[in-house]
Amino acid sequence: MKETWRLLHTGWRSSAENMAIDEAILIAHSEGKTPPTIRFYGWDPATLSIGYFQKVDKELDMDRLRKRKLGFVRRPTGGRAVLHDQEVTYSVIVGEDYPGMPTSVTDSYRVISQGLLEGFRKLDLSAEMVPLETEEEKEKYASMGSAACFDSPSNYELVVEGRKVAGSAQTRQRGVILQHGSILLDMDVDLLFDVLRFPSERVKQRLKEGFFQKAVAINEVSTTPISVEQAVQAFTEGFAIGMDIHLEPGELTPYEETLAQDLVRTRYGTEAWNLKR
Repeated sequence: MKETWRLLHTGWRSSAENMAIDEAILIAHSEGKTPPTIRFYGWDPATLSIGYFQKVDKELDMDRLRKRKLGFVRRPTGGRAVLHDQEVTYSVIVGEDYPGMPTSVTDSYRVISQGLLEGFRKLDLSAEMVPLETEEEKEKYASMGSAACFDSPSNYELVVEGRKVAGSAQTRQRGVILQHGSILLDMDVDLLFDVLRFPSERVKQRLKEGFFQKAVAINEVSTTPISVEQAVQAFTEGFAIGMDIHLEPGELTPYEETLAQDLVRTRYGTEAWNLKR
């Protein structure tokens, strides 16, 4: 019998709200108050998120980011900078002891990415997971050296026609896995590279040119335009098939809403957190 998970569509939220909601679900699930959850969401305004370990002063131009009227937030997960704009964002929250969930981060990526893989298939796209197990694969998908997430895939991330199309990051806290990621529908590479720092204009242009060879958006490779709604439906079905689960539509609980509001106020909405490195 298939396990039942909760399916959430929380709409377009601010950068602080989005990260706070993901952590609130993690806390509630760790306390046994909510089932395993898959959430889809968007960003208002468009936002640049950075990985937990990234250094703001070294890698971002905050003045340009403000002039561009972008949101900004530090994720609780690792990885590099992501421009959240024309995309579908997903999060998966599940206990580390969930049946069939591997203990290692890399292997759990493989399990969760199976849901993403099936979602791309629903969109008639020929995606594949990148295992990065051989030196040849590591060299083929090696980073160009920019601070941008879609510069290169990590283990078991998804590529279409050899280019990265979904970027994910994971953290484990309180015995719970939180994995969230971006599924690009379209991308504004000029905007992304305008708010990142580079040693020189020449290096910036070289890395930008390389980025186009490393990353791709769904609507660049799809024969027909894909809307947010179509993508969400495809990946909802994909997760159900790929992870062999039943998804039951639900809502955030009042407890999760309260937790999220507290986390916006004390963490994700503060400079102490977002500019901590």
